[in-house]
Amino acid sequence: MRAPPLYYLYVAATLLLAPFAAWATIRKLRKQGVSALRAHEKMGHASQPRMGGGQLIWFHAASVGESLSVLALITKMGEMLPRAQFLITSGTPTSAKLVADRMPPRTVHQFAPLDAHGPLSRFLKHWRPDAAVFVESELWPLMLRMTRERGTPMALVNARLSAKSRAAWARHAGLAAYIFEVFDLILTQNDEMAQAMLDMHAPADRVARGTNLKSLSAPLPTDPAVLAQIRAALKGRPVWVAASTHPGEEEIVLGAHETLRATHPDLALILVPRHPDRSAEVAALIRAAELSCATRSEDALPRNGEAVYLADTLGELGNWYAMTDVVFLGGSLHPIGGHNPFEVVQAEAVVLSGPHVTSFAETYADMQARGAAIRVADAAELARAVADVLDAPAARAQALQAADSVVQDQSNVLGGIASRLIHILNLERDSR
Repeated sequence: MRAPPLYYLYVAATLLLAPFAAWATIRKLRKQGVSALRAHEKMGHASQPRMGGGQLIWFHAASVGESLSVLALITKMGEMLPRAQFLITSGTPTSAKLVADRMPPRTVHQFAPLDAHGPLSRFLKHWRPDAAVFVESELWPLMLRMTRERGTPMALVNARLSAKSRAAWARHAGLAAYIFEVFDLILTQNDEMAQAMLDMHAPADRVARGTNLKSLSAPLPTDPAVLAQIRAALKGRPVWVAASTHPGEEEIVLGAHETLRATHPDLALILVPRHPDRSAEVAALIRAAELSCATRSEDALPRNGEAVYLADTLGELGNWYAMTDVVFLGGSLHPIGGHNPFEVVQAEAVVLSGPHVTSFAETYADMQARGAAIRVADAAELARAVADVLDAPAARAQALQAADSVVQDQSNVLGGIASRLIHILNLERDSR
């Protein structure tokens, strides 16, 4: 297909703006504690050698959620392709750190190059990917076209674009068709997005419904030493967790906890705000509720009778899920979209959630139908749901069994997606 004029206009703009974008991006990464060597990965200067041996499969994601969503897929493909090497690129220091902590075998991370000819040329010349998999909405025109022009098989997985992005692509039909034709396979999160991709001029024979990869994520890591320390401090007290909470939700959670402590005076709440930099704000809310509190970032442990443990650190969510049978997931009592319930059921806990879960609508619907997830609307319903899980062993066991069935089914789905990608991207020779 011939490139539309708008594409050439975009390429010309990148030539003019790339030096300024490079300066600003590298400066920002350096301020966030990234070394100069790694920050210059944005210019296509690799900080590691290309791995030898088998094929190199490149996964590109945007930030934390997208990066973590593909780790289980990389692991599964690595099992099926024992000689393959994997490269994952993303844009933020937080994603780089979390990926490094959970890196699958034979995988390296780099910061994604700027969408400009020079950085991309250096990146592609060094890494020479045998296949490329792009995640969700990372549709940089030059990156996609230059990768394709090398003859690299390409796929878009977990495809999800906002209504605003869809409208923008629909207005530029020629550019949309030119960009989407690079993909040999486009797997969307649901049927609605599959239709949206067709409306945005994606090739009809290459679009298929997949699933939300975030609902297939690998189990969160745990630290046995931390678990032992916290369990010793709690001395067998019952625990519930409220995780990934946002402004306006902590007050509801704390109200529910006050209600629960009237009938469960020894109950401990582990409260995990979505953004740890809100720690002081959340601590003030806990004090205002006249509840005692210990704070994780201050190296404090929950003392005897302490009502709340404020877990205001990154990368420890797996530890807190392992402490309980019941987890409330935030981002759901207000229209934020919800957070990943699959990570909770993998930790063998029941999921409680508010009504606003558009980001994981299909996953929640399935879990709720099976009895592995419960919806609540306010503090009173949240308190009742937590009490029901704590006080009814038979019902709790049934819910946990339902959660286990979700995990098993999703594992089968993950294997199917991995097999499909291996076939479409012509990677089968590496399995022999």
